[in-house]
Amino acid sequence: MAAASGSVRLQRCVVSPAGRHSASLIFLHGSGDSGRGLRTWIKQVLNQDLTFQHIKVIYPTAPPRPYTPLKGGLSNVWFDRYKISNDCPEHLESIDVMCQVLTDLINDEVKSGIKKNRILIGGFSMGGCMAMHLAFRNHQDVAGVFALSSFLNTASAVYQALQQGDRALPELFQCHGTADELVLHSWAEETNSLLKSLGVSTKFHSFPAATRSGPFVPPSTESSYYDQN
Repeated sequence: MAAASGSVRLQRCVVSPAGRHSASLIFLHGSGDSGRGLRTWIKQVLNQDLTFQHIKVIYPTAPPRPYTPLKGGLSNVWFDRYKISNDCPEHLESIDVMCQVLTDLINDEVKSGIKKNRILIGGFSMGGCMAMHLAFRNHQDVAGVFALSSFLNTASAVYQALQQGDRALPELFQCHGTADELVLHSWAEETNSLLKSLGVSTKFHSFPAATRSGPFVPPSTESSYYDQN
């Protein structure tokens, strides 16, 4: 059974700003990874931590839960999926519970003096999907959203939520490799196009021949599942 909000406090790996803290970035890892793992990967790519003068970077870790694509095996995932596809229903129960849990994290930043419009939310793969649900369905007043190698299901609850509102929306920054064999580039393009049609200001960047293998892609349970099936 999914955990209720308030009963879960996410582990957090934090990189403090060099100067006065006036903004926060919440960076969500992909399936099977951790906040610390994502921070380590970024540090390997940049040869240093992702640091800013005034922005605190928060890498939370998803709690372990049974994950259907791994035949019910436990994995650090933000929510469950019926399968890795853009044409199946979303597992909304687990998505909604995690939106509540991540809202606690956002509220902690607000309580520390950071305004909602000074908080960025984003992630890699599943983390990017979670970020879009969190921002566009629950926190439309955040500063912005980013999604790396990610997508929303074709009938996503995000699209339904955006159809019902007419308020200003956070901007979306999206990147995807054209040779991604797990999360197809076309899925990301569809996501971007649909969000744009619903009033989201978007920027989409394609990386030719980029795949999910190699030193510049963080570890992912989804990739392991794909390789074995």
